[in-house]
Amino acid sequence: MTDTAPSPQAAPAAGAGAPAAARRGRRALRRLLRRKMAVAGAVLVLLFLLVALFGPLIAGSQTRLGLTHILADPSGSHLLGTDDLGRDVLARITGGARVSLLAGVVSTALALAVGIPLGLAAGYYRGWTDSVLMRITDVVLSFPYLIFAVGMAAILGPSLRNVIIALAVAEVPSVVRIVRGETLVLREQDFVEAAVADGARGAAVMWRTILPNMTSTLIVKATVAIPAGILGEAALSFLGLGVQPPQASWGVMLTSAQQFLSQDPLLAVFPGVAIALTTLGFNLLGDGLRDVLDPRELR
Repeated sequence: MTDTAPSPQAAPAAGAGAPAAARRGRRALRRLLRRKMAVAGAVLVLLFLLVALFGPLIAGSQTRLGLTHILADPSGSHLLGTDDLGRDVLARITGGARVSLLAGVVSTALALAVGIPLGLAAGYYRGWTDSVLMRITDVVLSFPYLIFAVGMAAILGPSLRNVIIALAVAEVPSVVRIVRGETLVLREQDFVEAAVADGARGAAVMWRTILPNMTSTLIVKATVAIPAGILGEAALSFLGLGVQPPQASWGVMLTSAQQFLSQDPLLAVFPGVAIALTTLGFNLLGDGLRDVLDPRELR
């Protein structure tokens, strides 16, 4: 019987993908660093992440009352002034950053965790699986994102956990749509057909062959969904369906500031600017990642 040992060239060829992927990653990073707006977005995102993680430790308590210095102007002891209950605005801004980023990141992660398997199944198996999943997706997509999230939060009750669930459920249909579309394209590619010819079936093809090739698309999707989640949390908290006082949230701060706009408009300016800068940072970073992770640019 003739031996069928692999040729000496087989081993290097099998591992050739890792160095190539590393080179593409380095090229993508260099291209990202050359885009000033994307770098500015990354700096803003990093800044607010640091504020969310360490800000409350530096700024102090967000709920401590100071009834002797209500609506105080910015000063050395209160860099951004105080609110109508004498609480430090900077401390509440940093506390709100933690809530907003937690809501945006966790709701996006949950939406991806649910939407990716559904989109893969719809695009790969097609047939009745695709029809059922897409009709359910169409029903949810018929409602505007924020309106659907408001309805879900109203049903579940006001709390940060329920806000995260509502935002995640509202985001799932768009994730399913994107993953399904990518899967329909990728399943016709030669490398997928080769994997099937080698004996891979079903879940193995979807998770080991198709999913890794849409990573860049999902990264860009996440950078778009996170600011949407941040805005959604602020809107729900503003309407009284999210975080409840005395816990700080940018939406809660905007609600409290309404009745004092004529006396101290800065109470609304600071949380509004925080929301704007955070969402701007994620959007700028997402635009840069979309450009540098374009498969045509990675060749």
